[in-house]
Amino acid sequence: MNPLQPAELLHEGKAKKVFLTNRPDVVAVQFKDDATAFNAQKKAQLSGKGLLNWEISARLFEALEAEGISSHYLGCLGPGWMVVQQVEIIPVEVVLRNRAAGSLCRQTPITPGTPLESPLLDLYYKDDDLGDPLLTEARLELLGLLRKEERDEIERIARAVNSALQKLLAALKIELVDFKLEFGRSPSGELILADEISPDTCRLWDAGSAEAESESRILDKDRFRKDLGGVVEAYGEVLKRVQGMGSAPRQYR
Repeated sequence: MNPLQPAELLHEGKAKKVFLTNRPDVVAVQFKDDATAFNAQKKAQLSGKGLLNWEISARLFEALEAEGISSHYLGCLGPGWMVVQQVEIIPVEVVLRNRAAGSLCRQTPITPGTPLESPLLDLYYKDDDLGDPLLTEARLELLGLLRKEERDEIERIARAVNSALQKLLAALKIELVDFKLEFGRSPSGELILADEISPDTCRLWDAGSAEAESESRILDKDRFRKDLGGVVEAYGEVLKRVQGMGSAPRQYR
């Protein structure tokens, strides 16, 4: 079989480029150094960020795979490049929260940092022009974005991901505050986990920080959102700990 080769650019998003390849239903994803926040109203270039998110995502996808949670991830092509199964991305962002933070605290009287007794799952319509609005069950049905069984399956997978990631990261002295997932439909119609799992898509706190209430514990994109600095350094710290879980990400063959 000929080696996998990226070909035509299929899609460019805020953090990644997706390329068709010389194999059917297989695409190559290149992670970018672009940093964005507030629906891309705030932008910057952070050298090295793409490589960090690529390796963190690859290692976490493989760790989830070992826990029985499959995704579009197939392996890596080289530094900064991930090979994934081509899917039709569903325009729904799935957010699962273990503590109150971000928009939940802006939209409710809940104090930031409050532990949530039962992790809260929210669904948002993925559309920057509309501000990624919160979806009620009625709006989800009205827009016809997901069938009832797909909605249930997404929640099942998201909660399984939460349980697995909490356990994996706790061993690395990282607390998983909340995170965003995306899902896609494979050519066969299977619903699978997609996108990435990184400090761009997760709120991560240093559980070993001596300053429990300090912003110094933040190891995620909130450092960029809040102009705290040290974004690449924080992502690098996450990678260093995640590397302790095992061997380098597998190469796609």
